[in-house]
Amino acid sequence: MRFLVYDRLLGFGDDYWIEDDRGSKVFLVDGKALRLRDTWELKDTQGRVLVDIHQKMLALRDTMVLQRGGEPLATIRRKRLSLLRNHYRVSLADGNELDVSGKILDREFAVEYDGELLAVISRRWLTLRDTYGVDVVREDADPALLIAVAVCVIHLAEKEQED
Repeated sequence: MRFLVYDRLLGFGDDYWIEDDRGSKVFLVDGKALRLRDTWELKDTQGRVLVDIHQKMLALRDTMVLQRGGEPLATIRRKRLSLLRNHYRVSLADGNELDVSGKILDREFAVEYDGELLAVISRRWLTLRDTYGVDVVREDADPALLIAVAVCVIHLAEKEQED
């Protein structure tokens, strides 16, 4: 299942739709302006919040937190002891971990669980400028979670580059 994300629209307070490969609106990223921390909500087409995304305030390293229904879903941070600068660890609330690696700022990276590919984030198969795709490879994977992970990892990499 492929989704299209319009990269330049990602900003605080900005709302934008994520479409499927047929051009249908599937998810809304609702940016929350005027907050002390970076905050978004990933919503379905009926306006229900699927994933709440926010920056963890008191952390030694930049960290993003995902919640579903007020409950912790995942924590995302750059991998500490990695030779690759673009390697992130997603610690799920159930104790499992996802690995994110590749060229994050170029929007060419993958999300894996235990060595198995879950999603590929890429601009390669798109002709639209400032757009990247999230290709969810496994049928049983959670597209909302994987899109939220992609949004967070890109945000963390961009913040790190600014610093």
